[in-house]
Amino acid sequence: MNDKSRRDLMWFLIVIGIFTADIATKQIAEAMLEYGRGIPVLPVLDFTLLYNKGAAFSFLASESGWQRWLFTGISGVVSLVLMGWLYRLEKNQVWLGVALALILGGALGNLFDRVAFGHVIDFIAVHWNDAYFPAFNIADSAITVGAIMLGIDAIRDSIQADKNKSNSESC
Repeated sequence: MNDKSRRDLMWFLIVIGIFTADIATKQIAEAMLEYGRGIPVLPVLDFTLLYNKGAAFSFLASESGWQRWLFTGISGVVSLVLMGWLYRLEKNQVWLGVALALILGGALGNLFDRVAFGHVIDFIAVHWNDAYFPAFNIADSAITVGAIMLGIDAIRDSIQADKNKSNSESC
């Protein structure tokens, strides 16, 4: 197995790992939790089964149903773009590859929910006293971590490009 195949396998395993963990935890939540009824885990964390028909932070959740197909389409297109991007990565772009694989695994987990159930299953509720952050799931967490990593990678690349430009101008 060459280096590219080994690296592509690593991306695939991350994507499958996130997807599997997401689907498994959502199914456990559905089996063990009553809809809308929180179970305290920590003073700032509850497990609460909720369904999100919208996007992040329940954006458009109260619409008549057309948003399901809009978000399904967007997720499908983004997933294809991420797959292509992962495939074309350079050998040294490991950080970026992990970031993209996390985002892709999460996107596929939520895409599966939209297609199979018409909504995304959320069950992690973080709060401070009575102030609740919108509920989320493993897929959302992977997407968030991947997006932060993507931002860090972009900043790092920008800093490196500025250093290279300064070095070439001083010569």
